[in-house]
Parts: sequence; structure tokens; C-alpha cells
Amino acid sequence: MKTNRRTFLRAAGITLGLPVLESFGAPAPDKISPRRMIAINQDLGFIPKLFFPKGEGRNYELSNYLEKIAAHRDQFTVFSGLSHPGVDGGHRADKSFLTAAPHPGRASFRNTISLDQLIANEVGHETRFRSLSLSINDPRSLSYTQAGVEIPTIKSASELYKKMFLQGDQKAMREQVERLKRRGSILDVVMGQTSDLNKRVSGSDRERIDQFQTAVRSLEQRMTEAQAWERLPKPKVDEELPNYPSDKKQFFEMIRMMNDMSRLALQTDSTRVITLFLGSVRTPGVNLDDGRSIGGYHNISHHGKDENKLKQLAEIEVGQMELLNDLLQDLKDVEEADGTLLDHTMLLYGCHMGDANIHNNVNLPVILAGGGFQHGQHLKFNDQINSPLCNVFVSMLQKMGLENDRFASSTGTLTGLS
Repeated sequence: MKTNRRTFLRAAGITLGLPVLESFGAPAPDKISPRRMIAINQDLGFIPKLFFPKGEGRNYELSNYLEKIAAHRDQFTVFSGLSHPGVDGGHRADKSFLTAAPHPGRASFRNTISLDQLIANEVGHETRFRSLSLSINDPRSLSYTQAGVEIPTIKSASELYKKMFLQGDQKAMREQVERLKRRGSILDVVMGQTSDLNKRVSGSDRERIDQFQTAVRSLEQRMTEAQAWERLPKPKVDEELPNYPSDKKQFFEMIRMMNDMSRLALQTDSTRVITLFLGSVRTPGVNLDDGRSIGGYHNISHHGKDENKLKQLAEIEVGQMELLNDLLQDLKDVEEADGTLLDHTMLLYGCHMGDANIHNNVNLPVILAGGGFQHGQHLKFNDQINSPLCNVFVSMLQKMGLENDRFASSTGTLTGLS
């Protein structure tokens, strides 16, 4: 029998989508590239007057910060007047950035599924990694399961590289498959025990057990997929293992490396869904590219309109916008059969706070780039009565091919975004 991609997947015992493998030849010229998503949260946000542009529509005037990504003006949309209704708590709202679950600062708070995981549930089975949750200088994650459980992050570019591209020997691969099988057996026992328990508890407890069992079934499915992928070769790349800094002040270099790894993850079709949390609050200072260092990042974000602190903060934020520009360019430079990697990747970039100086959670700074939308505009909504950011999320879900017409606090798709 002729070996082709589909035959190979059936032989593995599970239907999976693979990255392009050299053994199976080049992709057909008419191959349709998959849709992808990256969501990045910069958790101290931006100085509003330097981020938001003047004017609206397609003839808006670029702000100081948007000038740093001006080369991609036709590939991004900037929003103003968006937020998550009921999401408050200042810094604590980070956990609701992709979920929109209200009142994250309350003791009774329960999170809900994040945008990326809803997408991963639909497309994740087609790649080695259903999704990648990444963070820098902070273990917190943007990604939450259907039950609202936080998904742990990968915290260094070196760790991510090893996970994606370094193949163990045959003995190590067999041992990993056996470990996965043992975990599967344990899950079978757990499911049996909870089924018995379900008969003896109250209605509200049964609801909790049902949520738990749903999470276990999802984990079982992921482990089945992992066993199949463990037997398959990992992609080969020209890039070498990155030497990830241990000094937290090397914040820009860490971002640069994580961005590179994210691009490689999408380019090799190792995953189609990525989140990255930039832990600015826990970054003690920032080494700038010109050799200078600015200390107390979190402290200067509470600038109280002090001119010296504002100047230092602006230097850090300009550097972050320049790194975003580099990522956009790197995605644009990867050519695919029917466009570029940026054309097929929605990149959501923003923050859960509108102004870190006063800890508010309204008028959020948000940019959406790539992904096949009609960009090149400033979509301005009411500064006082914000529109739901989740309307952007619904537009993204539909662009990914999902049929959702609602997500969390949304009222539909976002007016003007198509």
C-alpha cells in the first residue's frame, strides 16, 4: 500500500492532523492553510494617551505607540471603548481576560472556559499540542478549561523548544507511552468511583461531579491523542535550542524568544492555539535594548502623573510595541500556499486593565491583527458605556470556523469587524 498522510494516521489508531512531513512530499499548491490564534496579555497595559489613536475609521491618526507597528497598518485593527461587563478587581482581572467571567476579585469567583480553549476543543485534535499556554516571569495563565480550571503554563522558551522539537530515543518513547497508559488506567478507576458516588449525593453535588467527570473524559481523550503522537516524529527545524535568560530583567529578550517559539509552533503546525501572559507585575525591572536598565516596572506603572515615571514607563511600553512589530513581521515573512502565516493567524494583543495607574478595567487597550479580517481601521465605541470585548471574541470564533453566535457577555459579533 502506498504510504500517505491519511494512511499513516489510520495506522496510528486515531484520526489526527499532522504538520507537513518531508516523508510525504511537498503540500499541494491548492492546499488550504489552517486558521490559528495567538492571544497575548501585557498585564500592566499601556499609557492610554500614548496608545489610543485620534479619529476613527480608516483615516485615523496613529498614536505614538501604534507608530511602532505602522508598517502593518493594513493588517491590524485597534479598538477603543471595549471591556468585559462586570469584570473588575484591577490586576485580578487577568484571569478573566479571555473568559469574561465577572468579579474575579471576589472570594466566590468561579472562572469559565477561555476563548482559546473553546477553539482548542474544536481544532486541537488535529495537532500534536491542542494548545500552548505560555508565560514570562509569572506562572499565571490566560487559559481555563470548560470547568474554569487554570491550565499550567510553559515558562521558558527553552522548555517549549524541547517539548516541541527534541525527540527522545525509542526507550524513552516507550516509557512515555506506558506512563500515559498507566494514567489512563487510573482515570478509569476514578470514573468508576465517581459514578458510584453520584448515586448517594445531593443534586448540587451531582452537578459538581458531572463537571469533574467531563474534565476527566477530556483528559482521557487528550491522553489517547498523546499516546498516538508519542509514536510520531517531531518536526525538524533549523533553529537551535534557545539559551533562555534566568535574569527576570531580561524581559525583552524573553519576549523575543517566546515570540520566536510561538511562530515556529504555528509554522510547523505543532499547535494552532497559543496564549502568552507577559508577567510585567512580577518583572522587577527591564533591561532596554540600548543597554540601559529601568527598575521597578510595577512601581512606575503607578506613576501618579509623575513626569519622570511616565517617561520611563513609555520607554518600556515602546519596547513592547517594537517587539509586537517584530512578531507581526516574522509571521508575515512565512509564506504559505495561499498567503502568509499572518494571513491565517489571528493575533489578539491587549490588557485586562485600561489604565494600570488607577487599576480600572474599562476602555481596554486591544489590537487584533492578521487572521483574514478586513483591517486598517480604528473601531471606536462609547468610552463611558463600553461595548463587550466578547463581541470581538465571537467574530474570532466564527473566523476560526466555529458556529458560535455567543460567548460569555457578548451580544453578537463586533460591528465593523469582518
